[in-house]
Amino acid sequence: MINSNQKKIFLGIDPGIAATGFGVIKKENNQLKLIGYGCIKTPAGRPHGQRLKQINAELAKLIKKFKPEAVAVEKLFFCSNVKTALTVGEARGVVMLTICQNNLPAFEYTPLEVKQAVSAYGRAEKMQVQRMVKLLLNMKEIPMPDDAADALAVAICCANYV
Repeated sequence: MINSNQKKIFLGIDPGIAATGFGVIKKENNQLKLIGYGCIKTPAGRPHGQRLKQINAELAKLIKKFKPEAVAVEKLFFCSNVKTALTVGEARGVVMLTICQNNLPAFEYTPLEVKQAVSAYGRAEKMQVQRMVKLLLNMKEIPMPDDAADALAVAICCANYV
């Protein structure tokens, strides 16, 4: 368990093969502060294994750069497209492996848990969640792209639960 009075850095991840969103926040004395966010993007024409390797390498660099105390990953939700679900699952597996390779605690949250933690409503629409992320992190604009905004929401969820 992480002491809530200490300054802690949380890395949130929204896994995907084309774009893996990341969001980094700091929690100090129950105040949240944005540190950074973005996406690890992999080219569509690149061999699948190389795309997974790129996610691993770039995530490892982010971990080294931001030095989070905990990493939170969104759990795979129901997907009607089996091929998409498989590739997202593979990206998620690479993310979990990278976290373990860096000896960090990994926390996993469902989309419902993330929405509940950020907007107090588990069935909130994407735009509602994005507006709350903006508000909670005192941002001037809604974070973009969506993958990065989702990752920030996952980081906020972790900061609230841990």
